[in-house]
Amino acid sequence: MANTMTYKFQQLKVYKLALEYVDTVYELSGRLPEAERFNLRSQLERAATSVVLNIAEGSTGQSNAEQKRFLGLALRSYLETIACFDIIEQRGYLASNTLMEIRESGHQLFVKLQAFRRALKAPVSGPRSSVSHQEVES
Repeated sequence: MANTMTYKFQQLKVYKLALEYVDTVYELSGRLPEAERFNLRSQLERAATSVVLNIAEGSTGQSNAEQKRFLGLALRSYLETIACFDIIEQRGYLASNTLMEIRESGHQLFVKLQAFRRALKAPVSGPRSSVSHQEVES
């Protein structure tokens, strides 16, 4: 990224992993038939993009509960991409072995998102308690 200002979420491993996932999704979706351009391809790309956007949006200094909610949305969007891959495979648009690598990297993203979400503790009272991103970055 070539910007001079960086935000907290841009340093997160889970965010970087989500960006890599989006790149791979776009590469694969570009191989789908033209007839799927405005249907399955668009849905897959929007779902993958939503993972990244929800990680970013949830990190804007909100409460842990609100950040957990956005991470939950990111997880839902990720699962939507899996359903899209199932449809792609079922329709024979791409071979199973072609999808295997993205399914594996996607699972790593899924695990990191879940770990990050679990690491956010609900505040006992008062303002948000700070969660060290190093707890979820290992």
